[in-house]
Amino acid sequence: MAGAFFLYPFQKDDIVTLKKPHPCGGTSWKILRIGLDATLVCEKCGRTMIIERRALEKACVRVVGGADTKDKM
Repeated sequence: MAGAFFLYPFQKDDIVTLKKPHPCGGTSWKILRIGLDATLVCEKCGRTMIIERRALEKACVRVVGGADTKDKM
């Protein structure tokens, strides 16, 4: 095998900050569902989006836990 395969352990209710802001100006998103793709909701305007997990891992800058608000990434 060429290298180790790693998936970041995103969890439901985590708050993620993405590189690009949403058109409403918000940058923080709450994870509603995670699997092969992720369903996120904008914390500012409430709009939902579905993004592939690979794209989420690439676009994610910071992860804050839902219940415990410590930085994970």
